[in-house]
Amino acid sequence: MSHELINAITIPLFTGAIGWLTNWSGVLMLFYPVSYKGLPVPGLSALAAILPRKIQQIPGIMQGGLGWQGIIPSRAAKMGSIAVDKGIAKVGSPAEFYKQLEPDKIAEHILATSQGDMRDLVERIMQREHPDLWNDLPARVREAVHTRVQEQLPDIVHEVTDETGEHVDQLLDLKLMVIRYIEADPQLINRIFLEVGRKELKLMVNLGFWIGLALGIPLVFVIELLPLWWVLPAGGVIIGYVTNWTGLWLIFEPIEPRTIAGLKIHGLFLRRQPEVAEVYSDIIANDIVTLSHIGEELLEGPRSDRTRQMIETALRPAVDRAIGPARGAVRVAMGPREYDAIRESVAVEAVGYTMTPLSDPDFNASQSGAIRRLIAARISELPSADFSEMLRSAIKEDEWLLLLHGAVLGFGAGLVHLAIFGV
Repeated sequence: MSHELINAITIPLFTGAIGWLTNWSGVLMLFYPVSYKGLPVPGLSALAAILPRKIQQIPGIMQGGLGWQGIIPSRAAKMGSIAVDKGIAKVGSPAEFYKQLEPDKIAEHILATSQGDMRDLVERIMQREHPDLWNDLPARVREAVHTRVQEQLPDIVHEVTDETGEHVDQLLDLKLMVIRYIEADPQLINRIFLEVGRKELKLMVNLGFWIGLALGIPLVFVIELLPLWWVLPAGGVIIGYVTNWTGLWLIFEPIEPRTIAGLKIHGLFLRRQPEVAEVYSDIIANDIVTLSHIGEELLEGPRSDRTRQMIETALRPAVDRAIGPARGAVRVAMGPREYDAIRESVAVEAVGYTMTPLSDPDFNASQSGAIRRLIAARISELPSADFSEMLRSAIKEDEWLLLLHGAVLGFGAGLVHLAIFGV
């Protein structure tokens, strides 16, 4: 074959390769590496403050380095915020999530796992606060105190779980909870996107080749009309850019179904909404909005002081109830200050026992099903615009990086073709 014919045949093949490579590497850029990899550049951190905002958003720039971190893990906090604002918040309030976890079953589980602990707690506090009086009591009297504590425990625990459910919107900041867990494990946000959009991401990569191939055919005729060295690299820039843009568009657009010439057109991602809802809800329910995480947030989160105060208030009467009619005499015998110290110690130290059982993995697994069903049902019902925004908004600000990356690869591929085959 003549040189001109070989040149003409290889151009569409090269542009197809450009399309595949740009989309394949673009998908990698979205997710990897999970943590920043790069080299520090002297003076860059000082210069970064005056650079355009879009440049500042490139991973590593604000830290004074050149390198890369996957767009999605680098925006872990933002992704967590978006996951709440565009997804979880529209699915249900903290109170709705808590209700789905069945507070009565939570109370039963706490009772089943904490009764032995409560006995040890009472024994430890009494030995610490007033050992002489406690040890001087006949064994049957001490046992009677333990028995009364156990008898009162169901009412106390149900009161705690009911109070938690009634005030959970004030006790639990769902948004901060989700952000914290996603920041601590950026791979988690990767899983959401990789598992939810697995089919679309694979399709985007494969489409890259065919779109690039199709765009390379008219480029052959342009080069025939303008046989200049720079035409092929310039064409590569356009093809790399358009290929990435088309891939993104096909996944997310049009938001609402349209019928053109009898053909229904709808964003590839959006037409799978029920299936995607199942995958999304499974990850959220099993790894983020779990009973264990809710319990930890209630006791350790930014509003934990309110939770502890509420539980302590419910637990303080436990000593009074346990001692029963003899409370007045015991208070006099021990002294009001010592008695109140024991009462306060029981309330403060028992707080953890009311929430610790929630970390039981088996109990978490049994209760996560209700959360999963709630999220899946609500996401399936989201309007297409909200459903699209729920995931696309996470990468929308950084789409220009993917498009620029495609353009740069296209330019480089054009230069490689020139080096091999000439003009």
